[in-house]
Amino acid sequence: MKWNKAWTGAMVAAVSTLLVGVTLWAAPPVKSASNMVPDYEVKLLMNPTAVLNSDHKLKSGVRNAFDMPDTVTKMNVLFMDTDNRDLYDNGWSARIRKIEDKNDFELTYKKRYPIVNGNIAAALTQANLEGFDSTDTNYEAQVEWGYLNKTLSISTKKTGKKSGYSGMDLPSAKDSRNLLTANIPGKLDRWLYTGWGTVMLNDSRKYGPVLAKRYIGEWNQTELYIEIWPIKDADGTGTEYIVEASFKTANQTDAASKQSQLISYLQGQGWLLAQDSLKTQLIMDRY
Repeated sequence: MKWNKAWTGAMVAAVSTLLVGVTLWAAPPVKSASNMVPDYEVKLLMNPTAVLNSDHKLKSGVRNAFDMPDTVTKMNVLFMDTDNRDLYDNGWSARIRKIEDKNDFELTYKKRYPIVNGNIAAALTQANLEGFDSTDTNYEAQVEWGYLNKTLSISTKKTGKKSGYSGMDLPSAKDSRNLLTANIPGKLDRWLYTGWGTVMLNDSRKYGPVLAKRYIGEWNQTELYIEIWPIKDADGTGTEYIVEASFKTANQTDAASKQSQLISYLQGQGWLLAQDSLKTQLIMDRY
């Protein structure tokens, strides 16, 4: 009986040791992927009554200040969404853009995250939890830095072709649906359930189009864009001109410094419109 007890105790100890060893080897710590690393785009509104001529082109004094030619690049833009704006209300947008002198349509799928109290890291972490991390090379992260607010946008761009269109023409609603569903990224398609994105786009309509114009110049040794967006006004009977100055940088410190400097410069010239740019929201609200 004593031998049996001793033998049993030894076996229990041996099995326990073996199980501990198996557990240690079978369950190594899981290392999650790091957050995406964004670049930065500063966007500031300019007062259209101060910077545009009666023909809605930039005044020569504005162009001269930023060493801009009087030539522009035209961009025709539309968004596709359901009548209930299901994509937009879930933070997504699906955009088709035709840029002057480009043969193909540019398709952009974008997911936005609000940045609360300036906490960029928190927004990147939330995006990470929802599948957008540093291992995903199909998407690019960008902090859109406005006058007061910031937004994290994560986007992927593709191109599409459709015969029967020329110049600045955008595709019909049917062709737009076909282009966007044919190129839909997996994360959008599986957002709420498998095939959700395709279902939404198949039920979508046009928001827009808006024919925007872009001037390209330089400020503070940085390439600067000024875009003019003629958007239907709130009454739907006229046009509101949105004028936006923007530049890109890879560095958060540089973005913060130059954003402050550009605000001061525009204020000094009497050109600043002290509010955030909401072009996409206006298009979704008014079309």
